[in-house]
Amino acid sequence: MAKKIDDIFNNISVIPVLSLNNLSDSINVARALINGGINVMEVTLRTDYGVQAIKEIKSSIPEIVIGAGTVTTPYQFESAVEAGADFIVSPGHTKELLKLAYESNTVTLPGVSTPSEVMVAMEFGFNQLKLFPAEALGGINFLKAIKGPFPELKFCATGGITINNAYKYLSLSNVFCVGGSWLTPNRLIESKSWKDIELLALEASNLLEE
Repeated sequence: MAKKIDDIFNNISVIPVLSLNNLSDSINVARALINGGINVMEVTLRTDYGVQAIKEIKSSIPEIVIGAGTVTTPYQFESAVEAGADFIVSPGHTKELLKLAYESNTVTLPGVSTPSEVMVAMEFGFNQLKLFPAEALGGINFLKAIKGPFPELKFCATGGITINNAYKYLSLSNVFCVGGSWLTPNRLIESKSWKDIELLALEASNLLEE
C-alpha cells in the first residue's frame, strides 16, 4: 500500500478539493488545474453528482489523478472505485471502512483527528493518513506534537489550509501533502472563471518550488 501511495503522490503536494454539479464545469475545472500545473483533484461526494463527475472527468481527461473525497461508507467507497477514482479520502473512519480499504487495491487516506484514531488506522496497516480538520485541531502545533509518539506516520492535512499557510504545513517532515478548496472556490466555478482557477493553480505550483 505504501508504495502505491508514493507512486500516486510523487510530485503532488497540493490537492484541490471541490464539489461539482455538472459535466461542463467538471471538465473545465480539471483542464484549468492542469493548465496551472496541478494534475490532481479530489472530488467530494457531498453532491449527488460526485461519483458521476469522477467517471466523466476520468473518461475525458485520463491523465488527471482523481480522488474521491468525503467517503464515509463502504457503498460510497465501492461506487467511487467503480467510477475510476485513483484514490479514496475519508474525513474519518470506521473499522468496516478500514477493513474494506485494506482489502482493496485502491489507495486510501483514512481520516483521523485523535491519537486513538491514528492507532486504530495503524492496526489496519495505514501509515499515511488524512488529518482533518487540521487547523481546528491545532494545525502545525498538533502535527509537531504527534510526531513524537508516531514518528513513522505522514499526513495529508486538510481543513483550514490556504495559500497563506500551506507552505508551513508542507515544511513539516510528517506532512506529505495538503488539501484545500482555495484553488477552486465556488464563486469562480459559478462565474465560470476558468482562467482565475488556472492562476490559483499556478500560484500553488510556484509555492512548492520556493
